[in-house]
Amino acid sequence: MRIPAIPRPRSLAGQLFAMQAVLIAVLVAGYAVFTYVSDRGQAEEAAGRQAMAVAQSIADAPSVREAIRTADPTAELQPYALRVQHDADVDFVTIMNPEGIRWTHPDPEQIGQHFRGHTERALRGEPFTEVYTGTLGPSVRAVVPIYDGGRDPADIVGLVSAGIRVEAISKRVQDQLTALIGVAGGALALGAIGTYVINARLRRHTHGMNAAELSRMHDYHQAALHAVREGLLMLDGQYRVALINDGGRELLGVAGDVVGRSVAELGLPAPLTGALLASEPRVDEVHLTAERVLVVNTSPVSGGERRGTVVTLRDVTELQSLMGELDSERGFTQALRSQAHEAANRLHTVVSLIELGRAEEAVEFATAELELAQALTDQVVAAVSEPVLAALLLGKTAQANERGVELVVSEDSRLDDGLLPDALPSRDLVTILGNLIDNAVDAAQGSVGARVTVTAYAEGGELVLRVSDTGAGVDPTHAEAVFQRGFSTKPAGPGGRGLGLALVRQAVGRHEGELSVAEADGGGAVFEVRLPLGGGDGSGGGAGSAEGAGSEDGAASAEGTGSEVRAGPAQGSDSADGVASADGTVSRGSVVSRGDV
Repeated sequence: MRIPAIPRPRSLAGQLFAMQAVLIAVLVAGYAVFTYVSDRGQAEEAAGRQAMAVAQSIADAPSVREAIRTADPTAELQPYALRVQHDADVDFVTIMNPEGIRWTHPDPEQIGQHFRGHTERALRGEPFTEVYTGTLGPSVRAVVPIYDGGRDPADIVGLVSAGIRVEAISKRVQDQLTALIGVAGGALALGAIGTYVINARLRRHTHGMNAAELSRMHDYHQAALHAVREGLLMLDGQYRVALINDGGRELLGVAGDVVGRSVAELGLPAPLTGALLASEPRVDEVHLTAERVLVVNTSPVSGGERRGTVVTLRDVTELQSLMGELDSERGFTQALRSQAHEAANRLHTVVSLIELGRAEEAVEFATAELELAQALTDQVVAAVSEPVLAALLLGKTAQANERGVELVVSEDSRLDDGLLPDALPSRDLVTILGNLIDNAVDAAQGSVGARVTVTAYAEGGELVLRVSDTGAGVDPTHAEAVFQRGFSTKPAGPGGRGLGLALVRQAVGRHEGELSVAEADGGGAVFEVRLPLGGGDGSGGGAGSAEGAGSEDGAASAEGTGSEVRAGPAQGSDSADGVASADGTVSRGSVVSRGDV
């Protein structure tokens, strides 16, 4: 059994067209009825005035009074009445005696008959008009007395009545009404054509959808707008906010009613504002706000003209942080691969010495390598015992060494484990210090005596992180620009440049810290970060203890605490105590290399 299709509701445009057509038809019909009634009343009044004027002029004519005095008034009055009737355009002129007996009538057979109508008021000397049905049918008539000698009722010698039939009056009104209906019909047709054209355009704009479909689409639109976690921003042709969803407000950090405001008034960072104001589309551009890393896509809306811009926003703050950590891990992996290769070479050297019968020289060579690697680890951990920073420094030391740069932990560094508050997460420390070191290594690489110096200590309730390099330094005019996304003095790589320092500034700003850059002693640049510790005593915590600072054979002791730690050639070491492991903790009894983080 085939289910009959449910008729589709009339479109909104069709409903509007039908409503407007009915409205125009009702207005025209009402105006026609009103005009007909009004014109009929006016026509009857005009007919009464016309009949009164004709009757009055006949009653005042001397020839009429003279004819009444004759023995046969009809003989003279009948032709006169017919002539006046024709000339004055009335339907009848009846002249009668005071008793109402007709002397004249359009129908000669009615002469001598009694007048059909009222004459009492006229006999009292009062001319009047009335609508009465006589021998010719309903008519508007006037009755006027004829005086002879005076103006008293006793001087009345006859009566005259002139009238116009109602049928003739109706015909006049109908002629006017016909013309009115023709004009109204033309207006209705013109209005219908105009309405059709407007509604056709409306159908194009609404894509033929009716009111129910538009309402349902609006409900879906609102639900989708608030359900989408990504930010959605729509701008009009003047770059004012036309629509923004909850995700967009959160990602951009705007509050209140921003609809109708210009993008330039939202207080966004200049690069992000420039991207939103750009006329060309943007695809997967990375921009930074005060607290977030956003991927921005813009697409212009056009329909023959620029109507606005659709902007989508994605929060990749966590993803960017994880990518940074992944890049660090990749660097550590490369360093470990290189160290493994060098360790294999050294092992071959030891084996070869033993095969040559030079066991003592083999022991001395292996012991020297172990002592150097263990001393490096012990000195880093002694100066910076915070496990995350210690692991980061060890890893970055190996990476720097692979690139021909010496990474040094300065004598002023002293940071105990447990000093950092929970409000300062390790991920942010890795972001800040890791990016500063990477930037410094990039700057120092290729310079004479390439060197990066790292200083970390607590002072006055603040954590101070300072990284200096032997590179070309930073132009003072660019002291602020270096922290903006996209700024870089180095050639762009496959993934772009200019994001690391911007992430540093974002993380520092998130913790209400301070970030500055200046010229280092002897050339190069020095970047300094100060982060509040939330009530720390600023004592610096002291150096790491001697316990666990030495190796099993006592080759590396705690005496190295507080001295500079330098990265020598990539070397492996079998340490027993105080080694920073890959998860950011300090383990004991582990066998790691210098880059094992």
